[in-house]
Amino acid sequence: MSAEQVRKQQPLQQPERKKQVKVKVHKQKWISTGEKFLYSIATAAVIATSVFLVHFSASTDGLNRDIQHLEEKIDAQQSQNENLAYQVKELSNPDRILKIAKENGLSIKNSVVKQAGKVTN
Repeated sequence: MSAEQVRKQQPLQQPERKKQVKVKVHKQKWISTGEKFLYSIATAAVIATSVFLVHFSASTDGLNRDIQHLEEKIDAQQSQNENLAYQVKELSNPDRILKIAKENGLSIKNSVVKQAGKVTN
């Protein structure tokens, strides 16, 4: 028999394959659990600080507005006080007092009318 005939008669045997050992490759995570924890704590701190700063600036702004409102009220009251002080000076004019006295039938005999001043005790 020839080599070709022998080959045809024998079933084709596949050469034995070596068993490949599967190696588990442990891929390292991009961020570890500890790092995730630290990043979350840092993020929470930044957010809390931001909220605090916004709240603080809002309350400061509110106080500044209240102060400006009170200063406007003070200015208005001072202006009104100055107007009233001017009116007091006008109304306490001796000529005006004499005129009102004469209109009401009062007369002044040999006396000098003086500006009324503050009475101190």
